[in-house]
Amino acid sequence: MQERINKLKSEVGSFATDNINDLENFRVRFLGKKGFIPLLFSDFASVSSDQKRKYGKLINDLKNLTIEKITTLKTILEEKSFSVSNTDLTLPGDSFSVGSRHPISIVRNSIIDIFTRIGFIISEGPVIEDDNHVFSKLNFPPEHPARDMQDTFFIEKEQSENTNNFDILLRTHTSSVQVRDMENSSPPIRTISPGRVFRNEAITARAHCIFHQVEGLYIDTNVSFADLKQTLLYFAKEMFGQDTKIRLRPSYFPFTEPSGEMDVSCLICGGKGCAVCKHTGWVEILGCGMVDPNVLDNCNIDSKKYTGFAFGMGVERIAQLKYKVNDLRLYFENDIRFLSQFQASI
Repeated sequence: MQERINKLKSEVGSFATDNINDLENFRVRFLGKKGFIPLLFSDFASVSSDQKRKYGKLINDLKNLTIEKITTLKTILEEKSFSVSNTDLTLPGDSFSVGSRHPISIVRNSIIDIFTRIGFIISEGPVIEDDNHVFSKLNFPPEHPARDMQDTFFIEKEQSENTNNFDILLRTHTSSVQVRDMENSSPPIRTISPGRVFRNEAITARAHCIFHQVEGLYIDTNVSFADLKQTLLYFAKEMFGQDTKIRLRPSYFPFTEPSGEMDVSCLICGGKGCAVCKHTGWVEILGCGMVDPNVLDNCNIDSKKYTGFAFGMGVERIAQLKYKVNDLRLYFENDIRFLSQFQASI
């Protein structure tokens, strides 16, 4: 065995090559499953006990020498394969396309960032909802038009004693998430609910059957309409600029009382009047109001102790104002020519 080890050691020491394939053959011949060194380890089992220490050390030294030889030659060959003389390092690199976020994602993230800075947390809920969370607990009367098939995508299900065939639906607003928050949490509640919603509408440049909302809810003791106004003013200035003005107009929503709609000064004309704002100087962006006491009671919150405000905005509407995109269909067509215009956005 001593002679075999010395012979192999000499062969390893004298081995040299400038071909990576020859190096791989050398590695297999010495270290492969049926290579010289594994065979030495197999024969080592028959060595007498008093000789095991001696031959064990010799075999391990041979193995280490072989591995070091292969590593050294491999490094040399890899360095030679990249020849500086054949490469012009002054040439510019290959160009590649830079991806971008979808404009709806950009605006959605901006809205979330603004409200999380003032203590709102993010809540999410199911897209497929029941009538109870979408309508009933939000104070929608049974005859309300929003329950009609013309406005809502209903999902048929099996008849049961407590439900009918049409009480499962695609949510028409993310207010259903707020209902679940009120059911499962105790005030104070301060949350925003971003998400996709669905309404049975014809697809045009100004309307779509799918769109995105961010709705907000704040419930605590002594919450007033002044708190709502200051919160929305802060949002408008952060989103559109510090010179932005807001105005609140009376409106009606089943789940808030009093209710209002908020306008911002037109970004296009600076409030002077143009086609976008219909020459009024104002553009409507969201609905809002104080949470109706009936909604609080429906969600097991004491309306005599707590008050709150709620608001909701369409992300596409904010994106339309921010990016001057007037056709909602562009947001859903995945046209690379349109999306590539937002590469500079984050």
